[in-house]
Amino acid sequence: MAPENAGERLDALTDLVTPMAVRTAVTLRVPDLIAAGTTDLTALAQRCGADRDALGRLLRHLAHRDVFAEVSPDVFALTGLGELLRDRGDTGYGTRFDLDAFPARMDLAALGLPHAVRTGEPGYASVHGRDFWSDLDATPQYRAHFDRLMAGLQASTAPQVAELYPWPEVGLVADVGGGSGALLAELLAAHGHLRGMLVDRAEPVATAAARFAGTGLGERVEAVEGDFFQPLPAGADVYVVSRVLTDWNDASAATILRRCAEAAGPDGRVLVVEVLPTEPHVPHLSPFDLRMLVEVGGRERDRAAHDALAASVGLAPARTFAGSDGLALMEFRAALR
Repeated sequence: MAPENAGERLDALTDLVTPMAVRTAVTLRVPDLIAAGTTDLTALAQRCGADRDALGRLLRHLAHRDVFAEVSPDVFALTGLGELLRDRGDTGYGTRFDLDAFPARMDLAALGLPHAVRTGEPGYASVHGRDFWSDLDATPQYRAHFDRLMAGLQASTAPQVAELYPWPEVGLVADVGGGSGALLAELLAAHGHLRGMLVDRAEPVATAAARFAGTGLGERVEAVEGDFFQPLPAGADVYVVSRVLTDWNDASAATILRRCAEAAGPDGRVLVVEVLPTEPHVPHLSPFDLRMLVEVGGRERDRAAHDALAASVGLAPARTFAGSDGLALMEFRAALR
């Protein structure tokens, strides 16, 4: 039932208990246990290692919100919403809401939003004690999950990049901040003449090198440990920055583009691949822009903002290739002097 007055609407906007109740049920594996046939409250509490009374209060709270159903006294079943919580894939609700998993750790960084708004800097470290990237480096399971998430994004992005851009014009392509190598592997598999170079930090480079070796691309691609805030290897025809700039504030994003421009030289190209804000995923409507701020200090940008960043480092827009769902391939070249 929709809230009827301003106070009820405000309560619905600000309630923290219900979101944490859902996450607690997921963390205790309640949806999975019910689906497997453990439906009695006493048995559920034993299997979860939970206090029976406290668990019953949790489940009844969520039953009033259609996550579970109490089909008879102390016997619970899943609703359609509850069924969704069983999905333990990398982007499934069961993984996203598990408080012992990395996605929930990202969610909890929202507690650092006051710090982020006061300072303009990420709030992640104010909550977790170290910044997002250091957290990945320090915790292999977080890094592995993040790499899988990024590879999942590239599963929709990479085929479009391989199809839309005129790759026959290119001999050597450099993927800057290329992570585990999903995009570059797609490009090389689709275009047999291409050679590739991936530049990233040590951890993702190791993952990418293993990917390239496992797919038979090792002889056509080089994985190079590097930092896109420092000078990049020169010599590539195109420097691709795919779904990277959103993770950084304007000053850092401009530095990344500057390093690409320096490496590309007067005749090279910089290809920025991003999902431009479109309905409903636009700043101030979607929470994504604030998530970028609090987690990594990044932001959503429209086309004009990307052009302005590029212009600040001596790049001018050349060609644009539009994909689906807001995906844009924005090619930049050295501005004429």
